[in-house]
Amino acid sequence: MSTIAIIGAGITGVTTAYALANRGYSVTVFDRQRYAAMETSFANGGQLSASNAEVWNNPSTIIKGLRWMLRKDAPLLLNPIPSFHKYTWLAEFIGHIRNYRRNTIETTRLAIAARRHLFDVADREGIAFDLERRGILHVYANKADFDAAARVNKLLQEGGLDRRPVTWSEMREIEPALQGQHYGGYFTPSDSTGDIHKFTRGLAASCEGKGVRFVFGAEIKDVRADSQGVILRWQEGFAKDELKSQKAVICAGIGSRRIASSLGDRVNIYPVKGYSITLNLADDASQKAAPRVSLLDEAAKIVTSRLGEDRFRVAGTAEFNGENRDIRADRIRPLVQWVERLFPAVSTSQVVPWAGLRPMMPSMMPRVGRGKRPNIFYNTGHGHLGWTLSAMTAEMVADAVTMSDELTRSSRAAA
Repeated sequence: MSTIAIIGAGITGVTTAYALANRGYSVTVFDRQRYAAMETSFANGGQLSASNAEVWNNPSTIIKGLRWMLRKDAPLLLNPIPSFHKYTWLAEFIGHIRNYRRNTIETTRLAIAARRHLFDVADREGIAFDLERRGILHVYANKADFDAAARVNKLLQEGGLDRRPVTWSEMREIEPALQGQHYGGYFTPSDSTGDIHKFTRGLAASCEGKGVRFVFGAEIKDVRADSQGVILRWQEGFAKDELKSQKAVICAGIGSRRIASSLGDRVNIYPVKGYSITLNLADDASQKAAPRVSLLDEAAKIVTSRLGEDRFRVAGTAEFNGENRDIRADRIRPLVQWVERLFPAVSTSQVVPWAGLRPMMPSMMPRVGRGKRPNIFYNTGHGHLGWTLSAMTAEMVADAVTMSDELTRSSRAAA
């Protein structure tokens, strides 16, 4: 039985462990936190959203970012302080504008397949994660934004997504709790929401049942790879240890860039901070007033998900500010105010804020597959669609590992 080490116990690391364990590999997963899904997979927007597959490499994104640069509450915030990594990453991001159409269609197809696979895994393993299969409703405040959405919709449909325009009255029928004035919307009935933290922890438990070993509290200090295999050295508190395995898969979020560099690979991930709030719906009035259908407000760049009867998740913003995990009050406040404006009957007296760092590639496409060394693989850089894509990219990297083993066996047999 081949041995595989996985670095990272977020959604991509755990889905990768599951896919490899199902193929008969002996898997060990390392994470610096004490439990699975404690960083970017802890409290995201909750959407499993093929309808949000549009990549950001668009001239309008650049224009908005420049216009919003001096607004502390802007949906997209760029810290202008010089940083070589940030500005070279942005230059590559602009260079991928030419691939906008192709990458949006490809991401849509991948998201549809991943979403279906994730449902199958959850059913097979009996994982409860506050799943709501009520679709996602994108809302637009004016005709210009609605018309722009129509152009994006053609690409999503080319990728195989059923997403249709709806009028204001139809929007109210889809989600009666929706308040305010909106020009129109787009509805994707096949999309859904849930709690990524619950799902990842549940899948990690299933992995343990399949023999996967988890090493938590492990700070990876060194990764070496040669023709003999891979050596990982890590530290737990004051204790140091190492593991020898035949292969390794890097699923370390924003930490993947540093590890890849030490292995001779360039994985140009930049940490793009996102914020969320979780409202505790402690009273009956709040539970009735909070929407059940997931929303995406295009103007505010805010998404929502209903997590069971008594929790409402609201998330948004993109902040280019380096590896900074601070939860800023001026970034949380717009999320709370948005709830108070659109859902005034929902109490905001119990709000839990959170911030996470999305591992984002300049192309907005995840890095999946083998590195320069034949025993190093990557499944990382998923950006804002980590949960949506994870179930499928895990299968892709597991297929790549299996194919590598088959080629090795074939070459040895031929010799």
